[in-house]
Amino acid sequence: MIGLVVSDMAASLAFYRRLGLDIPAEADAQPHVEAALPGGLRIAWDTEETVRSFDPSWTRPSGGGRCELAFLCDSPAEVDAVYAELTEAGYPGHLKPWDAFWGQRYAVVLDPDGGGVSLFAAA
Repeated sequence: MIGLVVSDMAASLAFYRRLGLDIPAEADAQPHVEAALPGGLRIAWDTEETVRSFDPSWTRPSGGGRCELAFLCDSPAEVDAVYAELTEAGYPGHLKPWDAFWGQRYAVVLDPDGGGVSLFAAA
């Protein structure tokens, strides 16, 4: 399982729904949410309050680069389209789509907690 600690559950889940994750709307008000990913992997979100309930000394990390998720797109055009959809919805773009030297169309947007989310496809 991949676990993310979030400051605003509803905002975080709205972002990841836009990336195609199947998360029911009623999950927005929950302190802990899980979703199945292809291949049996799971992703989970916990609010900062939930983490502090069992680890009172936990503090929000500062700075970027704490972790990064990457989503495979079907084509270079889909990388561009998903990046445009997310940035037009108000999510910050970190790296605009480009043709990377390693042979992929690549872009990075930031989730509501400032975590990098890569979008990529074979070029």
